[in-house]
Amino acid sequence: MKRSIPCLAALLTFSGAACAQGSVTLYGVLDAGVLYQSTSAASFAPNAPNLGKVYRYKDGGIYASYWGLKGSEELGGGYRVNFRLQGTFDSGTGRFGLSDTPGVPAQFNQFATLGVSGPFGTFNAGRQIVPMVYAMFETDVRGAQYFGSILTAWLGMNQAAGWPGTSTNGPIGALYDSNALVYESPKFYGASVALEYAPGGVPGEFQGGTRESAVLKYSNYGLNASAVYYNGHDANPLPGVAPSGLNNNRLVYLGAMYTFRDFSVSGSYSHGKNPANAARADYDLWSAGLGYRFTPVLKVTSGFYYLKDKNNSANHSSEFAVGTEYNVSKRTLAYAQVGYVDNHGTMNQTIVYGQPVAPGESTTAAMIGLRHNF
Repeated sequence: MKRSIPCLAALLTFSGAACAQGSVTLYGVLDAGVLYQSTSAASFAPNAPNLGKVYRYKDGGIYASYWGLKGSEELGGGYRVNFRLQGTFDSGTGRFGLSDTPGVPAQFNQFATLGVSGPFGTFNAGRQIVPMVYAMFETDVRGAQYFGSILTAWLGMNQAAGWPGTSTNGPIGALYDSNALVYESPKFYGASVALEYAPGGVPGEFQGGTRESAVLKYSNYGLNASAVYYNGHDANPLPGVAPSGLNNNRLVYLGAMYTFRDFSVSGSYSHGKNPANAARADYDLWSAGLGYRFTPVLKVTSGFYYLKDKNNSANHSSEFAVGTEYNVSKRTLAYAQVGYVDNHGTMNQTIVYGQPVAPGESTTAAMIGLRHNF
């Protein structure tokens, strides 16, 4: 259950600032279950050996477990100052989620933002989930979940491009950006835009480590459609290599989902590459999804995701996933999911976020779990 606390009481450990008409909310989610997977690997390396079947407790069947604090203060005239602190953790070990630095956890690795909202829209500054991820979520029947979705397929693209999974700084697109400035407009006849710029802060190199993205969205009459452009400099840097402003991260995404009564159907196309060296990373990703809500508390979703290496036709993968979700109560969700991926060449597209599979082999995974909001 989300709990609103008068901000003066909640912030006693901070300096005694006035906060009339303000509040702080403590909230979070625990999401975990039991996972079976027919192959496994110790890393996302393209030559990682198959370690065999794995059966384990797994955090994050739908999304990661997380907790956070958020609050706002009325300024008058419809304007508000807002803040948000949110971080993931592994409910099996208690460890915090990763940051942009390889192997280093961060207490608030998803959100650490301060911003303003009003009739003009919303502006947030700081570490945050980037607009492209929301666009994927809204145009995928599987909802960009941690099990068999457009999110895991896009992460497969990053793994193929050399992402080791030890940080949140991927080589193609981004899940989170640090030091980001994000503006989201109000809807106008169902259409809205989101613009992002993240300065890199590299001395003597203006474009060093910078990120920029633009998202155009439409949501009306049962249709959600999105167009995404993401561009990054010095993404996934090599250890000991100083940022130089190299433009090496670009993703274009076009997706749509249409819901009619209880049926939903989705489709998307993504192209990710390294503009500075297309021979190193150049991928196409297609997706299709179908879902049906049987009752207000029971739904089934499915998705198909095809990833292709444009530099080597031998490297490609096809993934299929289906899952059912049942709302046990207002705050608790039970789920069961099964997925299959057929990897060829050195491709190692995963079914489950954070669980490597053996490259170039077919893999089956199944998971049951619970998700509880508080």
